[in-house]
Amino acid sequence: MRRCTVPLCLCLIALSSLLPLSSRAQSADSAPRKHHFLFMQYSPGNKIIELSEDGKVLWEHTVPGLAVMFETLKNGDVIYAYGGNPTGVQEVDRDHKVVWNYTAKCEQVLGFCTLPNGNVLLGEQGPCQAVEVNRKGEIVHTTPLTTFEKPAHRQLRSLHKLKDGNILSCHEADATVREVTPEGKIVWEYPGCENVFEAVRLKNGNTLIGTGSHIIEVTPDKKVVWEFSSKDAPELMLSWAVGIQRLKNGNLVVANFSRGNEGKAAHAFEITRDKKVVWVFDDHALSTLVTMVHYLDEN
Repeated sequence: MRRCTVPLCLCLIALSSLLPLSSRAQSADSAPRKHHFLFMQYSPGNKIIELSEDGKVLWEHTVPGLAVMFETLKNGDVIYAYGGNPTGVQEVDRDHKVVWNYTAKCEQVLGFCTLPNGNVLLGEQGPCQAVEVNRKGEIVHTTPLTTFEKPAHRQLRSLHKLKDGNILSCHEADATVREVTPEGKIVWEYPGCENVFEAVRLKNGNTLIGTGSHIIEVTPDKKVVWEFSSKDAPELMLSWAVGIQRLKNGNLVVANFSRGNEGKAAHAFEITRDKKVVWVFDDHALSTLVTMVHYLDEN
């Protein structure tokens, strides 16, 4: 599969104009795929960037504090959590106008998710809890989350509210994914997940987990039924699978936080179920580190 690097004018978190990496993804005579995407640039400068299918920067937004996750809304706005003092969740439009902001009273917020009813679920650290707030800034419900980590920063990463009302959360310091009831009772957990950052509950009931240099799919009874690791595509130098987006066709878009391999590793890539690499984003002149990538075509 052929590797094609995005132009220097691109911004890191908006993975849009990427071409396939090597012959493993598609034949040499097949047309190169292009993508319209957003990505989170961790450095240099914490920004959210949108790239066109031609690899041009369409939009970029500098966040007010440490940020590693974002979501795009149907109206085109972007919402993200930000750490620092203050800390919370903020929604901005494409003119950079803040249309909604919630300031949390905890030590740090890095994880969050939007809910079908329009509310936002914050992953608060210090204390560790999931706090649902409405667009009026009112707290609707608070769920205590279990962690054995006392310092706030690594208590919690991504979290998702499931259809049954339970919460699936990633506890980086504990190296554990936990599912809890709205009251905080643990009903399922999967330990041994080094640097766990993202976990997604699939329609079949299995859970997709990013753990260090591995991505695994585990059943409710904790059997690993699928795995992708750095050994499957060593040229990617997968070191820390942070952002994971599952596409409609079943492929995965993975953001690789390549600290320690700056200038060498892929920032992000798309893989098929049979572990073929579809494309790679690795423009190190543009960005140093990335934490999340999101195809806009999938909205």
